[in-house]
Amino acid sequence: MNIKKTKNQSLVIISLIGSLLLTACGSDSDNLSETFIEKNPSVARQWNEILLTAIRNDFARPTVHSRNLFHVSSAMYDAWTAFTSDSSTYLLGNTLSGSECSFDGINSNDNSAQSIQNSREEAISYAAYKLINTRFTLSPDKDDTFAKADALMISLGYDISDTSTDYSSGSAAALGNYIAECYLAFGAVDGSKEDILHGNAYYQVANLPLDPELAGNPNITDLNRWQSLNLGTYIDQSGNPVTGAIEFLGAEWGEVAPFAMNDSDKTSFMRDGDTYIVYHDPGMPPTIEGDLAEEYEWNFSLVSKWSSHLDPSDGVMIDISPKSQGNIDIDDMPRNFSDYKHFYNVADGGDIGTGYDINPITGNPYDEQLVPRGDYARVLAEFWADGPDSETPPGHWFVLMNEVFDHEQFERKFEGKGEEVGELEWDVKSYFALGGTMHDSAIAAWGIKGWYDYIRPVSSIRAMADLGQRSDINKANYHAMGLKLETNLIELVEVGDPLAGESDEHVGKIKLFAWKGPDYIDNEMIDVAGVDWILAENWWPYQRPSFVTPPFAGYVSGHSTYSRAAAEMLTLLTGSAYFPGGMSGFNVTKNEFLVFEDGPSVDMVLEWATYRDASDQCSLSRIWGGIHPPADDIPGRLIGEKIGKGAYAFAKEYFDGKK
Repeated sequence: MNIKKTKNQSLVIISLIGSLLLTACGSDSDNLSETFIEKNPSVARQWNEILLTAIRNDFARPTVHSRNLFHVSSAMYDAWTAFTSDSSTYLLGNTLSGSECSFDGINSNDNSAQSIQNSREEAISYAAYKLINTRFTLSPDKDDTFAKADALMISLGYDISDTSTDYSSGSAAALGNYIAECYLAFGAVDGSKEDILHGNAYYQVANLPLDPELAGNPNITDLNRWQSLNLGTYIDQSGNPVTGAIEFLGAEWGEVAPFAMNDSDKTSFMRDGDTYIVYHDPGMPPTIEGDLAEEYEWNFSLVSKWSSHLDPSDGVMIDISPKSQGNIDIDDMPRNFSDYKHFYNVADGGDIGTGYDINPITGNPYDEQLVPRGDYARVLAEFWADGPDSETPPGHWFVLMNEVFDHEQFERKFEGKGEEVGELEWDVKSYFALGGTMHDSAIAAWGIKGWYDYIRPVSSIRAMADLGQRSDINKANYHAMGLKLETNLIELVEVGDPLAGESDEHVGKIKLFAWKGPDYIDNEMIDVAGVDWILAENWWPYQRPSFVTPPFAGYVSGHSTYSRAAAEMLTLLTGSAYFPGGMSGFNVTKNEFLVFEDGPSVDMVLEWATYRDASDQCSLSRIWGGIHPPADDIPGRLIGEKIGKGAYAFAKEYFDGKK
């Protein structure tokens, strides 16, 4: 894989091995339309790249962009399917959420294969063009998006002023415009609250906001509920400045019309007289009090402990190759919170994955790759964060899927069987399936986030530290809901400690051996914060100070849900759990990749044997990044597995004409 992020260039996306160079924020020499023509991908692929660019140019809204990816993908699928009776259309000719999109077919005087191909490409282009130009009108970098969309239309020979929706004469352009209009009408009634910019109609935050620049968490009242941040002007996950209070993004997203999920997957809950819709309900996460109080403390303290792994100079080396990493079966994942401590390697990081003896595609063993653990953990935290300057987690999986399709050994055979299909057919059907998968993942994960409204690590760790230590009633600063002391990781500040303060004002407080935080980075080009003892009240996740933590509740992890769902879908779509050739990789260059501190200190390659291995690595990255505890992770993986399988089976019914 060739996605590369550097400090000297806020975003360089070099994707699509051997077939496409796309620079979303590139130099003046970039010519998107010429690149597409030269490399000759399918029209669907070209519009997918425009859509990914549009997402990178927009605010970081994973829920909204899951929906955009799905709607544009399904519109392209409908435009392709309109010219065949072998597959079923999705919205075209049907009614969804009360929104009707009538269709009795399109007349054509020329039914040759080339004429049908041309009509499909034209209808796809007009549908995607209109949707993108409508959905991204409020994007901060819309001018760049629209210029690239215009350039692509012109390069394809299409008239961008043609807005007719009357396809009765056989106009493929009009059909594309009509399909786009259908999706826009559907989007107005699909439950996403597009009329209020996808905002919340009734959700109320439970806690006063946290100011992470100040010590501790003095204003929190409910250590089980989400807490907003007060950053003044902050930078969102797409690198855009946002002023004002941070609102919960997508707290009511469970109301959005799903793709494959149905009423049997759904539970309705009431809070303050308002209904919250939850799909694949995982149940209550551990709480600060009650039967799972010990699991609550274990989960969040583990995040602080893994923060101690973020030092590339600590001498700890690990093998990050498939020889030692990955190969976890879904049945190996714990179902009870009390069993999580047996799944994660608390002391050294990582999980129970033991890797593979051989690459089943080549028959050869995987080569060992030893790197500093501190470099590996930091790279994972930034690579899988999908922000700033990225296409958000659902878009990231479209990038990964495109990479798979470009591999020289990849064959376009559905489920790995039969004859290869044409590139356009493969792309529109694959995008439709992955789009539906990502859409359902967002609805499920954010429906759970909105209802359970669970706290993030930065809030919990600081709040428990403020309360004290729970280990010894005879020691200073005891509180039954404080942090558990652990030698060399979580201790009390004593007299004479460098952290004691000039007047011993910090004696008796909790200290953590952890990443020191952004205050120790003056120049991200050369500085590394490193790991040392810090006051727990000043703990930071491994994030920049202008972001800190995502603007929504933690439970369940969206990254875990998206990634596992995508991995399951790709496994079924391709007929193999393995990447082409038995391994995929991402090259990381020494001292060039990390954005908010220097590093990594060595070159490395992130490697995955299977799609599930990539997904599991993504999940671990969020713990090292200080964003999620294990309690958010595993339920997301389990739900993602259900969604991926269900979405693929549902999409296949359309492919087979059974809908």
